[in-house]
Amino acid sequence: MASDDDLPPLPHVPLGRYEHYKQLPYEVLGVVRHSETLEPLVLYRALYGQQGLWVRPAAMFCETVHINGQDVPRFRHCPDLANGQG
Repeated sequence: MASDDDLPPLPHVPLGRYEHYKQLPYEVLGVVRHSETLEPLVLYRALYGQQGLWVRPAAMFCETVHINGQDVPRFRHCPDLANGQG
């Protein structure tokens, strides 16, 4: 089992409010590791509906997606959004 000293650094994903490309609000709570693979995952919660907690691979969270002929971020950091409003 690896100690914390043996682990590679986690990618930097700023905490706070984000908007999904489908225009839904989320809040990033942290970056964590998968217990078996050590893959970095972004821990986030929806700021609508039941406000469920989710994890997504960090690489996927930070990637761009091709929507309507344009490359856009899957999640856009929106630190100016207050209380999930925007």
